[in-house]
Amino acid sequence: MTASGFDGALKRVLVHEDGYADHPADPGGATMQGITQRVYDGWRRRHGQPARPVRRIAPDEMAAIYRRQYWDAVRADDLPAGLDYALFDAAVNSGPAQAAKWLQRTLGVTADGQVGEATLVALDGRAPAQLIDALCDRRLAMLRSLRTFPTFGAGWTRRVAEVRAAAKALAGAATPEPARETGGAARARPADTRLARTADGAGGLISGAGVLGAVVAEQADRLAPLASFAEPLKWLFAALMLAGVALTLRGALARIGAGEVAP
Repeated sequence: MTASGFDGALKRVLVHEDGYADHPADPGGATMQGITQRVYDGWRRRHGQPARPVRRIAPDEMAAIYRRQYWDAVRADDLPAGLDYALFDAAVNSGPAQAAKWLQRTLGVTADGQVGEATLVALDGRAPAQLIDALCDRRLAMLRSLRTFPTFGAGWTRRVAEVRAAAKALAGAATPEPARETGGAARARPADTRLARTADGAGGLISGAGVLGAVVAEQADRLAPLASFAEPLKWLFAALMLAGVALTLRGALARIGAGEVAP
């Protein structure tokens, strides 16, 4: 068990996932403390219980779902303090598989969406604070590409910033900042992956290449299992991977030129 641990991480997550929400723009639908009706229905069914509104979820059910389907799914008990919380929150916000891929791309291992031994071995010698920064950067880049970013973007951006600060504090790299209520605006669902049709001015132009790089990488992951069936798909897969690398490098160089990051 890491120094931060599940109980502390869950308390922080619930600051952002507090209360009941059923926003018409949220594809997750009715949600109570971050648990969607679909997830709650599945949990009740697997435990031989009749379905009931997610608004009536019991605290022990809520904690059990978070531990089994998010914390355990990304093997957070095996991660360094701070990184465990950052990956857990990303899993809750965008799905365990997506969160795992962000970490795996940061570590330079196969992005299969499953935190296994190869991923854990790659953590050796890596500074948790740097991994937290890279994970949060990738997470925010994907969120910026979603079609619902104009609606939920402010809350998502604030949530990622607060998770980054708290996670780095747990890793012993920064002073923690108190999390603030987000009023449900920080929820994202893994199924909602369409590109946003808006750009946020000059900042959008600078970060656009990095966002596209993240999206290209997602499409490459989806095509990878099919690449062995047809020669054209092999070439398409290779082209997507090269395009993702090129766009990511372009975005990084643009940010350096704009003075956003140190070269």
